[in-house]
Amino acid sequence: MPWPQSYDPLHNLAGSALTAALPIVLLLALLAFLHVRAHVAALVGLAAALAVAVFVFKMPAPLGFAAAGYGAAFGLFPLGWIVLNAIFIYQISVETGGFAKLKQQISALSADRRIQALLIAFCFGAFIEGCAGFGTPVAISGAMLIGLGFKPLEAAKLALIGNTAPVAFGSVGIPITTLSTVTGLDLHALSAMVGRQLPFFALLVPFWLVAAQVGWRGMFAVWPACLVCGGTFGLAQFLVSNFHGPWLVDIVAAIAALLALVVLLRFWAPRDESTASPPPVGSAFSLRPWLPWLVLAGFVTLWKVRPIEQWLKSIASWSFPVPLIFHGVQRVPPVVAAPEFEKGVFDFQILASTGTALLFSGLLAGLLLGLRPAHLARLYGQTLLRVRVSLLTISLMLALGYTTRYSGTDSTLGLAFAATGSWFPFFSPLLGWLGVALTGSDTSSNVLFGNLQKVTAEQTGISPILTCAANSSGGVMGKMIDAQSIVVAQTATGTGPDAPDAGTILRAVFWHSLALAALVGVLVWLQARVWPWMIP
Repeated sequence: MPWPQSYDPLHNLAGSALTAALPIVLLLALLAFLHVRAHVAALVGLAAALAVAVFVFKMPAPLGFAAAGYGAAFGLFPLGWIVLNAIFIYQISVETGGFAKLKQQISALSADRRIQALLIAFCFGAFIEGCAGFGTPVAISGAMLIGLGFKPLEAAKLALIGNTAPVAFGSVGIPITTLSTVTGLDLHALSAMVGRQLPFFALLVPFWLVAAQVGWRGMFAVWPACLVCGGTFGLAQFLVSNFHGPWLVDIVAAIAALLALVVLLRFWAPRDESTASPPPVGSAFSLRPWLPWLVLAGFVTLWKVRPIEQWLKSIASWSFPVPLIFHGVQRVPPVVAAPEFEKGVFDFQILASTGTALLFSGLLAGLLLGLRPAHLARLYGQTLLRVRVSLLTISLMLALGYTTRYSGTDSTLGLAFAATGSWFPFFSPLLGWLGVALTGSDTSSNVLFGNLQKVTAEQTGISPILTCAANSSGGVMGKMIDAQSIVVAQTATGTGPDAPDAGTILRAVFWHSLALAALVGVLVWLQARVWPWMIP
């Protein structure tokens, strides 16, 4: 018989929610204030989560350890697999000298680092998010910013802030398609609703990004670039999400924003050059430095074409029931689980994985750039050595997340938000923000809280399309503070003496994340109470 979750073991929702939050509060305190190393903090947080699950929420101990093991495995495959191979592509670019030339070419577009941040952290990062997601854009754009001469903490912060507005439509629209599957709501209606929320923030984020980099006064000097970049991205995001669907939103919007910014730079340049890089040398355009990234984009896009993806899944997959977890946990109303949750099946599609697409991209790019197989093998070993601690940290973080997920403590936190009544439209995006902060994925947050959003909306007389879309839109702002993204940013920005630790990165972006999530809450409240005509 499956173990039924209990969401209010103390018979007081506020007390149960505070108890459920203890492992997360402990984890954040260790990272942000005590400067404990990320993998140690994750291990302590995991121990606290298991203790709360077993002794307060009465989860059988073997089931708790099985959930932690399930999460640890998922942290390695596919998430760690993606991070490893994304950094491998970066190492190939550095090894072949392409990264230095790429730096020169980007500098040739503009020597101003504010413009470079828009090109890389926002436009190029959004393109990678649309293709791959799952931490890949943070890893790649953070590494590219380091290569352009940005300081490690600055590069990590900008990569994380830039990777917000695209997340809901990331990885070829998986968060929205998953949300539709979980809730049973119309896919195109959800896509359209998210496309009527996030474009406002696509317009805002470039301004916010540059202000976080150089302050508001420095941002005003490049406001035309921010406006063109964010406005073009937001317009394309609205049009594609409303009139096509969720699948190509980020890819089209990122390309449109990048081209619009390049065109603008041919006719305009910022007068304030105080934040500029040194003038570029030998920056004649060549496709060769872009080869690894072009191959990456091509492979990942090809991998996500549905017939090809299904064919790859049929060739090789690694799927087996997780001991004890398999049909071993039962969510109870008002929280309804997706079938994948109830089954408890570890499903790693080896060939169809985004990480495998990245690996093949790197190998092909390396061969085209003249590296021998032995050299590529040695470089891969060096990459694995470089990210080994980060892989351990990601694994432990996901173990913590799955423990909270299967013990029901995450749902307790969700129900506490749902109890806010008439203010629920404001708190609805914050619930999505919390879900992403806990799970590291907008997709996972939609699985976790999608049905809860739907049920609560129906009980309070609000459109379920609005609140379920808000879960995804608010969730994107939690992406910059989830443990997985923080560790990926830390890994991508190096291990030198000036490289920031996870706690420093978290402190640098936390208030940006919370402020943007609150603004999403204001927008959703207005859409519910003042502008209901915006709801499809």
